[in-house]
Amino acid sequence: MLNLDFEQQMNETEKIKRARQIAIIAGVFTAFVGVLLLLNYLQIKKSDPLNSLVLEKLVERLSSEPNNQHFVEEIRQVDLLMRKAYFTSLWQVRTGAYLMLFGAIVLVLSLRVYYSLRFAIDQPSADQIKEKKKRQLTQRWIGFSGALVIILAIMSAFFTMNHLKNYEPKKMLVHSKSDDESIEKVEIVSIRTTEKETDTVIITESTDVEVKQPEVAITQQPKVVVFNEETVKKNHNAFRGSWGNAVSSSTNLPTSWDGATGKNILWKTELPIHGYNSPVIWNEKLFLSSANTSKRVVYCYDRNSGKLLWEREVNNIQGSPATQPKTTEDTGLAAPTLTVDGEKAFAIFGNGDIIAFDLNGNRVWAINLGVPDNHYGHSSSLLTWEKKLFIQYDTHKGSKVMALSTETGKTIWETVRTNEVSWASPILAKIDGKFQLIMLANPNLSGYDITTGKQLWSVDCMSGEVGPSPVYGGGLVYATNEYARMVAVNPKTGEKVWEDNYYLPEVSSPAYHNGYIYIATTFAVVACFEATTGKLLWEFEAKNSFYSSPMIAEGKVWVFDTGGKAYIFESGGESKLISSPELGEKVFSTPVFADGRVYIRGIKHLFCIGVN
Repeated sequence: MLNLDFEQQMNETEKIKRARQIAIIAGVFTAFVGVLLLLNYLQIKKSDPLNSLVLEKLVERLSSEPNNQHFVEEIRQVDLLMRKAYFTSLWQVRTGAYLMLFGAIVLVLSLRVYYSLRFAIDQPSADQIKEKKKRQLTQRWIGFSGALVIILAIMSAFFTMNHLKNYEPKKMLVHSKSDDESIEKVEIVSIRTTEKETDTVIITESTDVEVKQPEVAITQQPKVVVFNEETVKKNHNAFRGSWGNAVSSSTNLPTSWDGATGKNILWKTELPIHGYNSPVIWNEKLFLSSANTSKRVVYCYDRNSGKLLWEREVNNIQGSPATQPKTTEDTGLAAPTLTVDGEKAFAIFGNGDIIAFDLNGNRVWAINLGVPDNHYGHSSSLLTWEKKLFIQYDTHKGSKVMALSTETGKTIWETVRTNEVSWASPILAKIDGKFQLIMLANPNLSGYDITTGKQLWSVDCMSGEVGPSPVYGGGLVYATNEYARMVAVNPKTGEKVWEDNYYLPEVSSPAYHNGYIYIATTFAVVACFEATTGKLLWEFEAKNSFYSSPMIAEGKVWVFDTGGKAYIFESGGESKLISSPELGEKVFSTPVFADGRVYIRGIKHLFCIGVN
């Protein structure tokens, strides 16, 4: 029995020793980190972290030599270094605060264990009680001092973060001569810092200013990019064209070509990296993206010549995963199509990275939305309207729709959705004079207010793994999916008008034109339905399956099968095949039209088709 008590006392003594050692280490660690935070605060108070004498000197020199592009590039490099230093300092402060808090918690817990065990073992005498009181008084002062250090360090961390955050944007005027010597280009470079590196925005605004001699009078006339319904219809700025509704306004389009002989192939260019997204066009520029497990790239081409204007690798995005998510071969990491708003091109990838470039290839902002959890790979394409970028993000871990600011990438609104994972893309539909964002997933077809993100209506009408996107026309929304059904829904009442399950697509999305619905299936059938009743009007058996979605252009239905063969039909209630030209390369994307030309992404090349 005595041996047992002795052993127990020895164990308690060992625990007291360990608790004391841990308390000492935690105390020293916490005090050290706290002192570093205080020193960091004093240093930042003493010196401006976002001010650079080098930058000021470069700007002064540039004002005397306005055409020196070397100075311009140096200014940009110094600006980049300043921003990197800012975010490094912010990371150090936050990390230090967390470490100090961790050390303080360990210190408190170890001291509690230490004194609890000491009290259980000690049987103090009267003198020992007096000594113990003195020790307790000393310990209280030590504890008070330590707590004061911790509080001061935390306050310094807090005020340091605010100190960095509250800097006003710095502006520099960068002058460059235009072709007209009486006109100068004034580029205002605005450096805007926020709490997150992903929210850093470099804004470049170009304005033409008239220069009078001998005085320099500057009248700023901001360059205006018209982004309205007319320009959207004129261009092809999203998956399936204007607002994603599969209709193009282009005319004088060729209906015959031959990839083998080069007939009516105006140009083709090899794509270095694979991707399944379709091209988008704004004026004379064409954009698309590619990706593999080691690289994600956005390309910009001159659509008239096929010349590569610029390519930009998508990297250095905070939160982007080091290891890319697994995807199936027929989806990959670059399935979603880009969108363009006349000023910027926006791209999203299968790892959750989303990025904005201006049309000259300058990176504007980039964020990571979190790796999408689905078993094929993310494929929902982007849409933009009214300075908002719309994203359908339906995954196994939770579905949502969000609108980001096209200027900064910040979230304007985000709405949680009650549905399963989906691979469909959103569309915009003008209903009662106001645009709605419409999306399809299992089990619902839903409409959202684009200003607030509020769900306006929802109809449970779908099942299975939804790939096709919806389409709007004639006052109804049409949705379909293989192994489920095709439905027509009135978005004003939220009621199903009709449904059918005879021919259903797996990947390809439906198109609407003049009272008819067109679909293309993976079992090589093109079919036409009466839009008001769902009655099957005609069907056509093709050569291969369809991943490409039908498009309406110049009163015709255009669709490519996976073998690269195109089928061009007259739009209407009877099957009238105009032609079926061969591209000579596999096709999974959807065709794009502009100024008498057809653009299509093959498995290896980008093609421009027109009359030679």
